[in-house]
Amino acid sequence: MSRVVRWVIAAAALTALVYALVPSLPAPSELVGAGARAAGSDACPADAKKANLDFTVNDMNGKSVALASFKGKVIVLDFWATWCPPCKAEIPGFVELQDAYGSKGLQVVGVSVDDPADKLPPFAAEFKMNYPVLVGLGRDDLQDAYGPMWGIPTTFLISRDGKICRKHSGLVGKDRYEKDIKALL
Repeated sequence: MSRVVRWVIAAAALTALVYALVPSLPAPSELVGAGARAAGSDACPADAKKANLDFTVNDMNGKSVALASFKGKVIVLDFWATWCPPCKAEIPGFVELQDAYGSKGLQVVGVSVDDPADKLPPFAAEFKMNYPVLVGLGRDDLQDAYGPMWGIPTTFLISRDGKICRKHSGLVGKDRYEKDIKALL
């Protein structure tokens, strides 16, 4: 193997490693001092983009679900797949958050990006998913509206007034989501 080929392989490996680690780095909004966060001043950035909720998507049982029906709630919109280990790791936390804050105005919504509808009910039952599971397979329009997404899970926190306040890529964990959710409720 030539030296050039080895360097190309090394560069590709390094690039893959960086893409794998970047989602775990703190977002600039997480670097704001605790005092500002406690005061709620950065619950949602002033320049937050409006979420496009003008989509109707079938859930795992074939029922049409309009994202606009969740307006007025804090929405956790999670793009995931059944084969994705970080996605599977986050689902139990979303179940707990939906239980804890659903009555206070939280709505978790899962969008399975590349699984057919028939795979979703047994998966949802196994993970005790207590929130809508939508079929995102073939719905590039929905993914494009929230993109670019460089991997999954990619999760958006949407305020009651429909603004995208946070975008998390990769495994984040329940505690981080809970802080963000509490700030928005």
